[in-house]
Amino acid sequence: QVQLRESGGGLVQAGGSLRLSCAASGRELSYETMGWFRQAPGQEREFVAYINWNSVSINYEDSVKGRFTISRDNAKNTMYLQMNALKPEDTAVYYCTARLGPTTANWDDYPYKGQGTQVTVSS
Repeated sequence: QVQLRESGGGLVQAGGSLRLSCAASGRELSYETMGWFRQAPGQEREFVAYINWNSVSINYEDSVKGRFTISRDNAKNTMYLQMNALKPEDTAVYYCTARLGPTTANWDDYPYKGQGTQVTVSS
């Protein structure tokens, strides 16, 4: 069984930066596809970014391209999301996900999910 734990969320002013971390335990995730999703109050959960096991395949949701960077350190069993130039519309709970399989932007394809970390961007 894989457990995922997000950290690094918080309150930041618009234009600021945060780095989210997702630490995995229970099994090595070297061959797992991992992803970030987010859900704002009253809105549907949406895909943010994914990264494959060797960091060759990476994809972002259009609104975060050029501002967010996903990365991973397999030796540390940890994934990251560097978020720059944050906007109030980035406010959401951010979730870390993992799966053993091809990359996908579909939440339901990920069997392993964290509890989420709150990111709040003030204007």
